[in-house]
Amino acid sequence: MNAISRLATVISLASLFPLSALAADSKGSVEVVHWWTSGGEKAAVDVLKAQVEKDGFTWKDGAVAGGGGSTAMTVLKSRAVAGNPPGVAQIKGPDIQEWGSTGLLSTDTLKDVAKAENWDGLLSPKVANTVKYEGDYVAVPVNIHRVNWLWINPAVFKKAGIDKAPTTLEEFYAAGDKLKAAGFIALAHGGQPWQDSTVFEDVVLSVMGPEGYKKALVDLDQKTLSGPEMAKAFTELKKITGYMDPNRAGRDWNIAAADVIGGKAGMQMMGDWAKSEWTAAKKVAGKDYQCVPFPGTDKAFTYNIDSLAVFKLKADRKGDIAAQQDLAKVALGKDFQKVFSINKGSIPVRTDMLNDMSAEGFDSCAQASAKDFLADEKTGGLQPSMAHNMATSLAVQGAIFDVVTNFMNDKDADPAKASAQLASAVKAAQ
Repeated sequence: MNAISRLATVISLASLFPLSALAADSKGSVEVVHWWTSGGEKAAVDVLKAQVEKDGFTWKDGAVAGGGGSTAMTVLKSRAVAGNPPGVAQIKGPDIQEWGSTGLLSTDTLKDVAKAENWDGLLSPKVANTVKYEGDYVAVPVNIHRVNWLWINPAVFKKAGIDKAPTTLEEFYAAGDKLKAAGFIALAHGGQPWQDSTVFEDVVLSVMGPEGYKKALVDLDQKTLSGPEMAKAFTELKKITGYMDPNRAGRDWNIAAADVIGGKAGMQMMGDWAKSEWTAAKKVAGKDYQCVPFPGTDKAFTYNIDSLAVFKLKADRKGDIAAQQDLAKVALGKDFQKVFSINKGSIPVRTDMLNDMSAEGFDSCAQASAKDFLADEKTGGLQPSMAHNMATSLAVQGAIFDVVTNFMNDKDADPAKASAQLASAVKAAQ
């Protein structure tokens, strides 16, 4: 039984007590729990807040910083157990299904909005299925992030004598060697478990391809997890770790991004939310920075879909329910999808926009991401990110995080033993 399922038992008791009413103005209020707190992320969510307030509703901000969302989820669970969940909360991937099973998410609130706005026609099946529970929309998807990006400062590359972005692991290591020799940090990184596992899944994808990645980190196949290809992935991970700043422990991802933006480092392995930091720094894609798939993953796309789940409210709170519906309509509207993704660094979820990104005013990174998303959905290259709550339960993800971070911080760690430990840890967490 996983953490959310256990929570359902507790909630069934908490539900005997009335939910705390939220203060509302004449039209209604919506409290939103989320973890969009970095500079670029805050600019993005402020756009949604401004539109909801323009429509006459009150936005109550429940931003919770830290942990790649884990801290916010802890807060959300505590609120749920206390019988006082927010109106809307940022929840992703399989967690949406788990929360749906508790009965706390509303299967009715979004029905009219989804029908009127033709969500089934606008969303790809991968996206739509992520935010439905038993066939009903219980969350609104707000964007799509590509995780397997490599961010490059071309000015730093030039100073180090590197003339092109690496396309293979061998070229990546060669670039790293030149960057270190020139006195730069080769690979900016924050030593937090979710960041470590972001790097790890990129390496798994590079070494094992989309099919191997799926078997290992989505299907959790024991033979694949403990096999020779996984040992090879750990071998490459160890080598990549050697190019990171040794003072990376505990560093937030946006601080690592600032090292690349500021010219202290040459590269960063991070999802496209990193672009929000470049945008906030007034940098231009293709000129001031490059975005390329991590070497060996150009035929693959690991995705992270940000979603806002809608909690069930009492029927007499009509104004607050209307506020939830307004937020959902705005979040999937064309205007917001454009502004939000430009600020956040992501791409829209609407297929009509993905098919014509240049006309919508998106930069070269976003255009490449949209093109690859649509292509990889057809070929099997489109895979959910394990590191970003899209592929597994939180319990399994936590087990993988522990193995990966321990491996990266142990200079004597053995790749073959690590793969065996990974398989064992995943099995114990299931």
